[in-house]
Amino acid sequence: MDRTRSTNALLAAAAFVVVVAGVKAAEAIMVPFLLAVFIATTAATPVFWLHRRGVPFALAIAAVALALIVALVGVGALVAEAARGFLAQMPFYQERLVELAGGTLDTLRSLGIDLSGAPVLETFDPAAVFAMAGNTLLGFGSVLSNGFLILLTVIFMLAEASSFPRKLRDVLADPSDLPYFERVADNVNRYFAIKTTVSVGTGVTVGVFLALLDVDFPVLWGLLAFMLNYVPTIGSFIAALPAVLLALVQLGPTHAAAAAAGFVVVNVVIGSVVEPRFMGRGLGLSTLVVFLSLVFWGWVLGPVGMLLSVPLTMTAKIALEANPDTVWAAHLLGPADEVDDAPVPVESAPETSDEP
Repeated sequence: MDRTRSTNALLAAAAFVVVVAGVKAAEAIMVPFLLAVFIATTAATPVFWLHRRGVPFALAIAAVALALIVALVGVGALVAEAARGFLAQMPFYQERLVELAGGTLDTLRSLGIDLSGAPVLETFDPAAVFAMAGNTLLGFGSVLSNGFLILLTVIFMLAEASSFPRKLRDVLADPSDLPYFERVADNVNRYFAIKTTVSVGTGVTVGVFLALLDVDFPVLWGLLAFMLNYVPTIGSFIAALPAVLLALVQLGPTHAAAAAAGFVVVNVVIGSVVEPRFMGRGLGLSTLVVFLSLVFWGWVLGPVGMLLSVPLTMTAKIALEANPDTVWAAHLLGPADEVDDAPVPVESAPETSDEP
């Protein structure tokens, strides 16, 4: 019995490695497909809402697809316009930032604090932050370049949405497993609806605040804050760095400190008060698992993997809960107080182990 379990565990681990290697090798195909899946899952809600109110299904799909096109083209135009101006000015900003860093080191040296300026600048190049922001924009632009393929995939998925539950019920060996698939769709819808609303609020607030401070390209930094707010744990910090450094280069230390304080206030209020109030514990993932999933999916799928890290891990957890043999893994992914709320799967494990 123990040998069988060990063999099954090794086979499962080997299969996991093979699947992950295949997904990473097919990143160019998997990224647009996964984006289309999650967009279609979210867009299905307004489609069915319109259909329940008497709108023909085809017309509902057309209306939602038109809204997606407008959003995609609008965001793409804003990103392209802001990124073009920023990338044109980036060499000047980088040079100015290096000068400021060198001046700071000279001031410290005059006070008797010798930090050996050149090695410090070689070890930590502050100008690389602007390059990182530019690379993030270019990465987002490459995703938008696949927008037509993603949109077509979303439309075809929405066209199949009405018949998919019936097909799934027909092919499932145990129809009682259908609620798990519905739970996946509901949780993904809920996560993206709340996260998108919170991200829009974060981006608008950041953009308006930086515009009031007269920082260059406030629309760009608002869009960057909106996009990186989907990345858990470190996204908001990454979004703040280039904007604060630009305020330092352009306007001086006082405005840079004000910009940093603004980012802190926005992220504390929205990230620690507003978002948890609406998100609650519905995701069922521990903080450590969220961070590790960010690292893992970012390595497998790049920046888009970081964006989708939470829904992908959440989907995997729900799938693990469906099988009594893997429910223990689902509990490991869950928060510390989840055990008190879900005793049923735990009780089912000893029953299966007692079978001959």
